Amino acid sequence: MIALLQRVSSSAVKVRGNEIARIGNGINILLGILKEDCEEEIEKLVSKIIRLRIFPDENGKMNHSIVEVKGEALVISQFTLAGNLKKGRRPSFDGAMPSLQAERLYRFFCDSLSKFIAVKRGRFGEMMEVDIVNDGPVTFIVDSREI
Repeated sequence: MIALLQRVSSSAVKVRGNEIARIGNGINILLGILKEDCEEEIEKLVSKIIRLRIFPDENGKMNHSIVEVKGEALVISQFTLAGNLKKGRRPSFDGAMPSLQAERLYRFFCDSLSKFIAVKRGRFGEMMEVDIVNDGPVTFIVDSREI
């Protein structure tokens, strides 16, 4: 499972021009679910995300977690994170989990994260417009296979 985390001052998502979710201070999470992912991977990933010290203290040093700053998360399913660009010019998505299984894990991820912080969601499988006001900018890629 791959999560691209962006510290944001705000983020919103629209489906067919209608805003369906918005957060203020927190993180925008683009979540890519791979074929071999499971609930254990999600537990590792959530544990890592809530403990990352990526928010500034009074001196501007990254010293606080999202839990400590009472931040929110906007979680967007992003199957293109599973794309392989090694050959040719067109991405291969063979590593992405099939949609029905991936949606179940996406929901499990959101539910697991919501035990610690407020979570808003995109709409799985939909074309979405995501507005991100990246704070910093601060962006990290977390791969559950490397935790």
